[in-house]
Amino acid sequence: MAAFRPALVTALMLVPLPALASPPTDLAVIDRAVAAFTGQQIGVPGGAAQPVDRRLRLAACSAPLALAWYGTAQTSVLVRCPDAGGWRVFVPVSVARAAPPEAPAAIAVARGEGVTVTVAGDGFTVSQPGEALDAGAVGAWIRVRTAAKADPLRARVVRPGLVELPAD
Repeated sequence: MAAFRPALVTALMLVPLPALASPPTDLAVIDRAVAAFTGQQIGVPGGAAQPVDRRLRLAACSAPLALAWYGTAQTSVLVRCPDAGGWRVFVPVSVARAAPPEAPAAIAVARGEGVTVTVAGDGFTVSQPGEALDAGAVGAWIRVRTAAKADPLRARVVRPGLVELPAD
């Protein structure tokens, strides 16, 4: 066993010291990088929701930090150290508060009301009278009938008294 000690000591001397022996990454650098990446300061909608947790002890990074949006909703930023064995941190982004719910849109066409049904295409427009089988606001899709025994069609409300069929 004594013969192995010098070899063990020599082997241990060749092993690099862990990255934690150097001073940790300054977390304020990460905060500034995220603010520059998002274009917004901490706490502002579109910026970091809050500063990076100051309890983190991340190894020093010799390469510039790499930042990218994480996910398609862009609700967090991925910050990573590209060094071999580097770290990564996900920074949540503050989202704008939802607007208060809008009042329901005013009904433009009432059920049973007579409407003009139009179909428009390249260089033509055709219209005929019809009856609304549903009520709907401007932009809503409703069912309409163009004749007493005709099958109902789906049309979009353009304005009061006018609906439009898709020209497929």
